Amino acid sequence: MPCPTSSAASLRPFQQLTHPREVIRQFTPNWFAVTMGTGVLALALKQALPALSGVAEALWLLTIGLFILFSAMYAARWLLYFHEARRIFAHATVSMFFGTIPMGLATILNGALVFGLERWGQGIVPWIEVLWWFDVVLAVLCGVVIPYLMFTRQEHSIDQMTAVWLLPVVAAEVAAASGGLLAPHLADTHQQFQVLIVSYVLWAVSLPVAFSILTILLLRMALHKLPHASMAASSWLALGPIGTGALGMLLLGSDAPAVFAANGLGGLGEIARGIGLIAGIVLWGCGLWWLLTAVLITLRYMRHGMPFNLGWWGFTFPLGVYALATLKLAAWLELGFFQVIGSGLVLALIALWLLVASRTLRGAWRGELFVSPCIADLRA
Repeated sequence: MPCPTSSAASLRPFQQLTHPREVIRQFTPNWFAVTMGTGVLALALKQALPALSGVAEALWLLTIGLFILFSAMYAARWLLYFHEARRIFAHATVSMFFGTIPMGLATILNGALVFGLERWGQGIVPWIEVLWWFDVVLAVLCGVVIPYLMFTRQEHSIDQMTAVWLLPVVAAEVAAASGGLLAPHLADTHQQFQVLIVSYVLWAVSLPVAFSILTILLLRMALHKLPHASMAASSWLALGPIGTGALGMLLLGSDAPAVFAANGLGGLGEIARGIGLIAGIVLWGCGLWWLLTAVLITLRYMRHGMPFNLGWWGFTFPLGVYALATLKLAAWLELGFFQVIGSGLVLALIALWLLVASRTLRGAWRGELFVSPCIADLRA
Protein backbone atom coordinates (compact mmCIF):
# COMPACT_ATOMS: atom_id res chain seq x y z
CA MET A 1 0.00 0.00 0.00
CA PRO A 2 1.49 3.39 -0.96
CA CYS A 3 2.31 5.82 1.80
CA PRO A 4 0.21 8.99 1.88
CA THR A 5 1.96 11.96 0.32
CA SER A 6 2.70 15.10 2.27
CA SER A 7 0.31 17.05 0.03
CA ALA A 8 -2.48 14.62 0.83
CA ALA A 9 -1.73 14.95 4.52
CA SER A 10 -1.94 18.72 4.23
CA LEU A 11 -5.51 18.38 2.97
CA ARG A 12 -6.58 16.52 6.11
CA PRO A 13 -8.56 18.80 8.49
CA PHE A 14 -7.36 19.46 12.05
CA GLN A 15 -3.91 18.04 11.31
CA GLN A 16 -2.43 20.11 14.16
CA LEU A 17 -4.74 18.48 16.73
CA THR A 18 -4.22 15.13 18.40
CA HIS A 19 -7.91 14.25 17.89
CA PRO A 20 -10.88 15.99 16.20
CA ARG A 21 -12.66 16.24 19.56
CA GLU A 22 -9.97 18.74 20.56
CA VAL A 23 -11.94 21.27 18.48
CA ILE A 24 -14.59 21.19 21.20
CA ARG A 25 -12.18 20.84 24.10
CA GLN A 26 -10.08 23.81 22.99
CA PHE A 27 -12.99 26.06 21.91
CA THR A 28 -13.04 29.51 23.53
CA PRO A 29 -15.29 32.61 23.31
CA ASN A 30 -12.63 34.30 21.16
CA TRP A 31 -14.36 32.77 18.16
CA PHE A 32 -17.41 35.00 18.65
CA ALA A 33 -15.22 37.92 17.52
CA VAL A 34 -15.64 36.42 14.04
CA THR A 35 -19.39 37.08 14.23
CA MET A 36 -18.75 40.64 15.39
CA GLY A 37 -16.47 41.43 12.48
CA THR A 38 -18.64 39.71 9.88
CA GLY A 39 -21.86 41.23 11.20
CA VAL A 40 -20.55 44.79 11.25
CA LEU A 41 -19.20 44.38 7.71
CA ALA A 42 -22.68 43.38 6.55
CA LEU A 43 -24.17 46.52 8.11
CA ALA A 44 -21.44 48.79 6.74
CA LEU A 45 -21.75 47.37 3.21
CA LYS A 46 -25.49 47.91 3.22
CA GLN A 47 -25.10 51.54 4.22
CA ALA A 48 -22.03 52.56 2.21
CA LEU A 49 -22.43 50.42 -0.92
CA PRO A 50 -26.15 49.78 -1.61
CA ALA A 51 -25.23 48.04 -4.88
CA LEU A 52 -23.76 45.23 -2.74
CA SER A 53 -26.91 44.73 -0.66
CA GLY A 54 -27.11 41.10 -1.73
CA VAL A 55 -23.55 40.45 -0.55
CA ALA A 56 -24.28 42.30 2.68
CA GLU A 57 -27.35 40.15 3.37
CA ALA A 58 -25.36 36.99 2.64
CA LEU A 59 -22.77 38.10 5.20
CA TRP A 60 -25.54 38.70 7.73
CA LEU A 61 -26.89 35.18 7.14
CA LEU A 62 -23.35 33.84 7.49
CA THR A 63 -23.09 35.66 10.81
CA ILE A 64 -26.24 33.93 12.04
CA GLY A 65 -24.92 30.54 10.97
CA LEU A 66 -21.57 31.12 12.64
CA PHE A 67 -23.18 32.36 15.86
CA ILE A 68 -25.36 29.25 16.08
CA LEU A 69 -22.39 26.98 15.33
CA PHE A 70 -20.13 28.66 17.87
CA SER A 71 -22.87 28.64 20.52
CA ALA A 72 -23.37 24.90 20.01
CA MET A 73 -19.63 24.22 20.17
CA TYR A 74 -19.12 26.27 23.32
CA ALA A 75 -22.14 24.69 25.00
CA ALA A 76 -20.72 21.27 24.08
CA ARG A 77 -17.43 22.18 25.73
CA TRP A 78 -19.20 23.01 28.98
CA LEU A 79 -21.14 19.76 28.83
CA LEU A 80 -18.21 17.50 27.92
CA TYR A 81 -15.28 19.26 29.62
CA PHE A 82 -16.90 21.17 32.45
CA HIS A 83 -13.92 21.24 34.83
CA GLU A 84 -11.62 22.57 32.14
CA ALA A 85 -14.18 25.04 30.78
CA ARG A 86 -14.76 26.63 34.19
CA ARG A 87 -11.10 27.63 34.45
CA ILE A 88 -11.85 30.51 32.10
CA PHE A 89 -13.19 32.58 35.00
CA ALA A 90 -9.73 32.73 36.54
CA HIS A 91 -7.90 33.48 33.29
CA ALA A 92 -6.91 37.13 33.02
CA THR A 93 -7.23 37.36 29.23
CA VAL A 94 -9.61 34.74 27.82
CA SER A 95 -12.38 35.66 30.27
CA MET A 96 -12.55 39.12 28.69
CA PHE A 97 -13.82 37.56 25.48
CA PHE A 98 -17.16 36.68 27.10
CA GLY A 99 -18.10 40.18 25.98
CA THR A 100 -17.88 39.11 22.33
CA ILE A 101 -20.95 36.89 22.74
CA PRO A 102 -23.56 39.64 23.36
CA MET A 103 -21.78 41.92 20.89
CA GLY A 104 -21.94 39.25 18.19
CA LEU A 105 -25.63 38.75 18.92
CA ALA A 106 -26.22 42.51 18.68
CA THR A 107 -24.88 42.61 15.11
CA ILE A 108 -27.36 39.88 14.20
CA LEU A 109 -30.27 41.82 15.74
CA ASN A 110 -29.20 44.99 13.94
CA GLY A 111 -29.04 43.02 10.71
CA ALA A 112 -32.52 41.67 11.35
CA LEU A 113 -33.81 45.25 11.40
CA VAL A 114 -31.86 46.15 8.24
CA PHE A 115 -32.30 42.96 6.19
CA GLY A 116 -34.96 40.90 7.97
CA LEU A 117 -37.73 43.49 7.83
CA GLU A 118 -37.37 43.74 4.05
CA ARG A 119 -37.56 39.97 3.70
CA TRP A 120 -40.09 38.92 6.37
CA GLY A 121 -41.93 42.10 7.38
CA GLN A 122 -42.93 43.61 10.72
CA GLY A 123 -43.89 40.24 12.15
CA ILE A 124 -40.31 39.60 13.25
CA VAL A 125 -40.06 42.76 15.38
CA PRO A 126 -41.46 41.11 18.57
CA TRP A 127 -38.85 38.36 18.22
CA ILE A 128 -36.11 40.92 17.78
CA GLU A 129 -37.32 42.77 20.88
CA VAL A 130 -37.22 39.60 23.00
CA LEU A 131 -33.72 38.78 21.81
CA TRP A 132 -32.64 42.38 22.43
CA TRP A 133 -33.68 42.13 26.08
CA PHE A 134 -31.78 38.84 26.30
CA ASP A 135 -28.76 40.60 24.81
CA VAL A 136 -29.11 43.39 27.37
CA VAL A 137 -28.99 40.87 30.22
CA LEU A 138 -25.91 39.16 28.77
CA ALA A 139 -24.17 42.50 28.21
CA VAL A 140 -24.81 43.75 31.76
CA LEU A 141 -23.67 40.43 33.23
CA CYS A 142 -20.43 40.61 31.27
CA GLY A 143 -19.88 44.24 32.20
CA VAL A 144 -20.31 43.58 35.93
CA VAL A 145 -19.27 39.98 36.59
CA ILE A 146 -16.00 39.97 34.61
CA PRO A 147 -14.65 43.13 36.32
CA TYR A 148 -15.73 41.62 39.66
CA LEU A 149 -13.66 38.52 38.86
CA MET A 150 -10.77 40.80 37.95
CA PHE A 151 -11.02 42.32 41.42
CA THR A 152 -11.37 39.04 43.33
CA ARG A 153 -9.98 35.97 41.49
CA GLN A 154 -7.70 36.96 38.65
CA GLU A 155 -4.08 38.13 38.65
CA HIS A 156 -3.46 41.38 36.79
CA SER A 157 -0.63 43.88 36.51
CA ILE A 158 -0.33 47.20 34.72
CA ASP A 159 2.61 46.06 32.59
CA GLN A 160 0.54 43.11 31.27
CA MET A 161 -2.60 45.15 30.64
CA THR A 162 -4.01 45.39 27.09
CA ALA A 163 -7.12 46.87 25.51
CA VAL A 164 -8.92 43.52 25.84
CA TRP A 165 -10.02 44.84 29.24
CA LEU A 166 -12.57 46.82 27.23
CA LEU A 167 -14.38 43.81 25.78
CA PRO A 168 -16.72 42.91 28.67
CA VAL A 169 -17.47 46.59 29.39
CA VAL A 170 -18.31 47.68 25.84
CA ALA A 171 -21.01 45.02 25.37
CA ALA A 172 -23.61 47.20 27.14
CA GLU A 173 -22.79 50.11 24.85
CA VAL A 174 -23.30 47.95 21.77
CA ALA A 175 -26.68 46.87 23.15
CA ALA A 176 -27.54 50.56 23.62
CA ALA A 177 -26.84 51.30 19.96
CA SER A 178 -29.00 48.31 19.00
CA GLY A 179 -31.78 49.74 21.15
CA GLY A 180 -31.54 52.96 19.16
CA LEU A 181 -32.16 50.97 15.98
CA LEU A 182 -34.96 48.93 17.52
CA ALA A 183 -37.06 51.63 19.23
CA PRO A 184 -38.62 53.25 16.10
CA HIS A 185 -39.87 49.85 14.90
CA LEU A 186 -41.90 49.10 18.03
CA ALA A 187 -45.65 49.68 17.67
CA ASP A 188 -46.35 50.75 21.26
CA THR A 189 -45.09 54.21 22.21
CA HIS A 190 -44.53 53.18 25.83
CA GLN A 191 -42.33 50.29 24.67
CA GLN A 192 -40.40 52.72 22.50
CA PHE A 193 -39.87 55.00 25.47
CA GLN A 194 -38.82 52.09 27.68
CA VAL A 195 -36.25 50.79 25.17
CA LEU A 196 -34.91 54.31 24.62
CA ILE A 197 -34.40 55.03 28.33
CA VAL A 198 -32.84 51.61 28.94
CA SER A 199 -30.49 52.25 26.03
CA TYR A 200 -29.37 55.57 27.50
CA VAL A 201 -28.70 53.77 30.80
CA LEU A 202 -26.72 51.05 29.00
CA TRP A 203 -24.67 53.73 27.25
CA ALA A 204 -23.91 55.34 30.62
CA VAL A 205 -23.09 51.98 32.19
CA SER A 206 -20.46 51.37 29.54
CA LEU A 207 -18.78 54.49 28.18
CA PRO A 208 -17.48 56.14 31.39
CA VAL A 209 -15.97 52.82 32.52
CA ALA A 210 -14.45 52.32 29.06
CA PHE A 211 -12.82 55.75 29.22
CA SER A 212 -11.45 54.91 32.67
CA ILE A 213 -9.81 51.84 31.15
CA LEU A 214 -8.49 53.88 28.22
CA THR A 215 -6.89 56.31 30.66
CA ILE A 216 -5.05 53.47 32.39
CA LEU A 217 -4.13 52.04 28.98
CA LEU A 218 -2.45 55.29 27.96
CA LEU A 219 -0.42 55.25 31.17
CA ARG A 220 0.49 51.59 30.67
CA MET A 221 1.76 52.17 27.13
CA ALA A 222 3.75 55.25 28.15
CA LEU A 223 5.44 53.41 31.03
CA HIS A 224 5.77 49.89 29.64
CA LYS A 225 5.55 50.46 25.87
CA LEU A 226 3.58 48.28 23.45
CA PRO A 227 2.25 44.80 24.27
CA HIS A 228 3.74 41.64 22.77
CA ALA A 229 3.25 41.21 19.02
CA SER A 230 0.65 38.49 19.65
CA MET A 231 -1.59 41.28 21.00
CA ALA A 232 -0.90 43.67 18.12
CA ALA A 233 -4.53 43.96 17.03
CA SER A 234 -5.60 44.98 20.54
CA SER A 235 -4.49 48.54 19.79
CA TRP A 236 -7.61 48.86 17.61
CA LEU A 237 -9.98 47.83 20.38
CA ALA A 238 -9.82 51.33 21.88
CA LEU A 239 -11.67 52.56 18.81
CA GLY A 240 -14.60 50.26 19.63
CA PRO A 241 -16.19 52.02 22.64
CA ILE A 242 -15.56 55.44 21.08
CA GLY A 243 -17.10 54.55 17.71
CA THR A 244 -19.99 52.69 19.34
CA GLY A 245 -20.50 55.57 21.77
CA ALA A 246 -20.75 58.05 18.91
CA LEU A 247 -23.06 55.80 16.91
CA GLY A 248 -25.26 55.12 19.93
CA MET A 249 -25.75 58.80 20.76
CA LEU A 250 -26.55 59.60 17.14
CA LEU A 251 -29.11 56.79 16.91
CA LEU A 252 -30.72 57.56 20.27
CA GLY A 253 -30.74 61.27 19.48
CA SER A 254 -32.52 60.68 16.18
CA ASP A 255 -35.19 58.62 17.99
CA ALA A 256 -35.64 61.02 20.89
CA PRO A 257 -37.90 63.78 19.42
CA ALA A 258 -40.67 61.43 18.24
CA VAL A 259 -40.46 59.00 21.18
CA PHE A 260 -40.28 61.67 23.86
CA ALA A 261 -43.09 63.69 22.26
CA ALA A 262 -45.35 60.62 22.18
CA ASN A 263 -44.80 60.30 25.92
CA GLY A 264 -45.40 63.95 26.81
CA LEU A 265 -41.77 65.08 26.82
CA GLY A 266 -41.49 66.82 23.47
CA GLY A 267 -39.14 69.60 24.59
CA LEU A 268 -36.76 67.12 26.19
CA GLY A 269 -36.67 65.13 22.95
CA GLU A 270 -35.23 68.06 21.00
CA ILE A 271 -32.61 68.60 23.70
CA ALA A 272 -31.68 64.92 23.52
CA ARG A 273 -31.37 65.20 19.74
CA GLY A 274 -28.95 68.12 20.07
CA ILE A 275 -26.93 66.35 22.75
CA GLY A 276 -26.77 63.25 20.57
CA LEU A 277 -25.36 65.19 17.64
CA ILE A 278 -22.77 67.11 19.68
CA ALA A 279 -21.72 63.97 21.58
CA GLY A 280 -21.43 62.09 18.30
CA ILE A 281 -19.14 64.73 16.79
CA VAL A 282 -16.97 64.99 19.91
CA LEU A 283 -16.59 61.22 20.23
CA TRP A 284 -15.86 60.94 16.51
CA GLY A 285 -13.00 63.39 16.94
CA CYS A 286 -11.66 61.42 19.90
CA GLY A 287 -11.91 58.28 17.81
CA LEU A 288 -9.91 59.88 15.03
CA TRP A 289 -6.94 60.23 17.40
CA TRP A 290 -7.17 56.57 18.39
CA LEU A 291 -7.56 55.51 14.75
CA LEU A 292 -4.42 57.33 13.65
CA THR A 293 -2.52 56.05 16.69
CA ALA A 294 -3.64 52.48 16.01
CA VAL A 295 -2.43 52.76 12.40
CA LEU A 296 1.00 53.93 13.53
CA ILE A 297 1.23 51.17 16.15
CA THR A 298 0.22 48.54 13.59
CA LEU A 299 2.82 49.75 11.09
CA ARG A 300 5.46 49.37 13.80
CA TYR A 301 4.31 45.83 14.56
CA MET A 302 4.35 44.97 10.86
CA ARG A 303 8.01 45.90 10.59
CA HIS A 304 8.88 43.40 13.33
CA GLY A 305 6.40 40.66 12.42
CA MET A 306 2.83 39.97 13.59
CA PRO A 307 1.91 36.32 14.26
CA PHE A 308 -1.65 35.57 13.18
CA ASN A 309 -4.23 34.61 15.79
CA LEU A 310 -7.94 35.13 16.40
CA GLY A 311 -7.08 38.49 17.96
CA TRP A 312 -6.76 39.86 14.44
CA TRP A 313 -10.54 40.08 14.37
CA GLY A 314 -9.95 43.04 16.67
CA PHE A 315 -9.09 45.00 13.52
CA THR A 316 -12.61 44.64 12.11
CA PHE A 317 -15.40 45.46 14.58
CA PRO A 318 -13.90 48.70 15.98
CA LEU A 319 -13.19 49.95 12.47
CA GLY A 320 -16.71 48.93 11.41
CA VAL A 321 -18.58 50.79 14.16
CA TYR A 322 -16.40 53.86 13.62
CA ALA A 323 -17.23 53.72 9.92
CA LEU A 324 -20.96 53.45 10.72
CA ALA A 325 -20.72 56.45 13.06
CA THR A 326 -18.93 58.40 10.31
CA LEU A 327 -21.62 57.56 7.76
CA LYS A 328 -24.33 58.51 10.27
CA LEU A 329 -22.68 61.90 10.75
CA ALA A 330 -22.53 62.31 6.98
CA ALA A 331 -26.29 61.69 6.77
CA TRP A 332 -27.06 64.11 9.61
CA LEU A 333 -24.77 66.98 8.63
CA GLU A 334 -24.68 66.48 4.84
CA LEU A 335 -20.95 67.18 4.85
CA GLY A 336 -19.12 65.51 2.00
CA PHE A 337 -15.88 64.82 3.84
CA PHE A 338 -17.68 62.59 6.36
CA GLN A 339 -19.12 60.59 3.46
CA VAL A 340 -15.70 60.27 1.82
CA ILE A 341 -14.00 59.23 5.05
CA GLY A 342 -16.80 56.78 5.88
CA SER A 343 -16.63 55.16 2.45
CA GLY A 344 -12.85 54.90 2.72
CA LEU A 345 -13.16 53.24 6.12
CA VAL A 346 -15.63 50.71 4.72
CA LEU A 347 -13.24 49.86 1.87
CA ALA A 348 -10.45 49.35 4.43
CA LEU A 349 -12.83 47.16 6.44
CA ILE A 350 -13.53 45.01 3.39
CA ALA A 351 -9.81 44.49 2.77
CA LEU A 352 -9.13 43.66 6.41
CA TRP A 353 -12.06 41.25 6.60
CA LEU A 354 -10.93 39.38 3.49
CA LEU A 355 -7.41 39.06 4.90
CA VAL A 356 -8.44 37.98 8.39
CA ALA A 357 -11.23 35.67 7.20
CA SER A 358 -8.96 33.82 4.74
CA ARG A 359 -6.29 33.28 7.36
CA THR A 360 -8.92 32.19 9.89
CA LEU A 361 -10.29 29.59 7.47
CA ARG A 362 -6.80 28.23 6.87
CA GLY A 363 -5.95 28.15 10.56
CA ALA A 364 -9.27 26.53 11.48
CA TRP A 365 -8.83 23.84 8.79
CA ARG A 366 -5.39 22.97 10.11
CA GLY A 367 -6.65 23.12 13.69
CA GLU A 368 -3.95 25.50 14.84
CA LEU A 369 -6.43 28.14 16.00
CA PHE A 370 -8.14 25.80 18.43
CA VAL A 371 -6.02 26.51 21.49
CA SER A 372 -7.41 27.15 24.95
CA PRO A 373 -4.90 29.18 27.01
CA CYS A 374 -6.60 27.92 30.17
CA ILE A 375 -5.49 24.37 29.35
CA ALA A 376 -2.12 25.44 27.96
CA ASP A 377 -1.31 27.40 31.12
CA LEU A 378 -2.25 24.40 33.25
CA ARG A 379 0.13 22.16 31.31
CA ALA A 380 2.91 24.71 31.61
